[in-house]
Amino acid sequence: MSSRTSDVLVVGGGIIGLVTAWRAAQRGLSAAVADPEPGGGAAQVAAGMLAAVTELHYGEQTLLGLNLASARRYPDFAAELTELTGHDLGYRRCGTLAVALDADDRAHLRELHALQRQSGLESEWLSGRECRRLEPMLAPGVRGGLRVDGDHQIDPRRLTRALLAACERAGVVFHRVWAERLRVLRDRAAGITTTDGDQLDAGQVVLAAGSLSGRLEGVPEAVLPPVRPVKGQVLRLTVPTRYAPFLSRTVRAVVRGSQVYLVPRENGELVIGATSEELGWDTTVTAGGVYELLRDAHELVPGITELPLTETRAGLRPGSPDNAPLLGPTDLPGLLLATGHYRNGVLLTPVTGDAMAHVLATGELPEVARPFTPGRFRRRVEQPA
Repeated sequence: MSSRTSDVLVVGGGIIGLVTAWRAAQRGLSAAVADPEPGGGAAQVAAGMLAAVTELHYGEQTLLGLNLASARRYPDFAAELTELTGHDLGYRRCGTLAVALDADDRAHLRELHALQRQSGLESEWLSGRECRRLEPMLAPGVRGGLRVDGDHQIDPRRLTRALLAACERAGVVFHRVWAERLRVLRDRAAGITTTDGDQLDAGQVVLAAGSLSGRLEGVPEAVLPPVRPVKGQVLRLTVPTRYAPFLSRTVRAVVRGSQVYLVPRENGELVIGATSEELGWDTTVTAGGVYELLRDAHELVPGITELPLTETRAGLRPGSPDNAPLLGPTDLPGLLLATGHYRNGVLLTPVTGDAMAHVLATGELPEVARPFTPGRFRRRVEQPA
């Protein structure tokens, strides 16, 4: 059994784990990542919408503050990564158009518009005709929509490759094995034991394993993150040059009560998603999931049936009880969490990296992240009757 030591050991090499390790290394901490396939995870499936405004949901106004803080960081964050690594991240400030296809959808969008305005967000109500003027490929039946120029997009696969390159340049060490067990010595997290039987020691351990974060053995039950997998199926199509420009911005709608979005990349890729299914660890791409996405997208943009279907994928989002991430120290000294980002993992990458690096280096969680400490899910001790 070998033992290797680092200041910070990140369990999980998805985009959240990678940005945490990179930012920690920039703070002068020796950082390591344990993951058999760093760069994998939900980001390989995600569409990459940076949609703090159109993703606003009732009851999530606190999360909105974190989302907006991260969205504001994105231009500089993307520019820094590109300058450092030479990777084009596919970052586009193209905006989003959320549209309604019937009277019920229109009423729902009107309510969302009112909530956005109450929250101080910028969005513009458009008639169906104005929507089709912006995006001529939209179906004639579009009844109205919301134009949100502040919601952008990025290619999560390119972002992941850039973060891997940035970590390597910063001296982050990759252990391409999976963590089997958290090691606790004298009531403090001290590292992990890998599936190979090796021992990796660390001053601080960050659990950033996405939907798998709640399955690491050795984590005391009282601090085990309440994270669950939420399945999402996504399609990728290719827009031939003869059809370009097909869509100039992200288009999304609620069709028969289900969310559907179309995200056009500058390289001709068109991403369609996403189902949301509580099916445990199942990542099967189903005929029903593909059919429903194509059916709903076709109602929105009939021309998609002419496009080649190039990829179908299913991934697992890390859901938490309140749909918000768990960030920062747990009640077990030496163990921190960066998980539970659910549908906002790509959007929250910059603010998560900054917050985690700050707390790892100083012991203090920045104010923007304090509402999202793991302690909000602290298990209540049952009192005897």
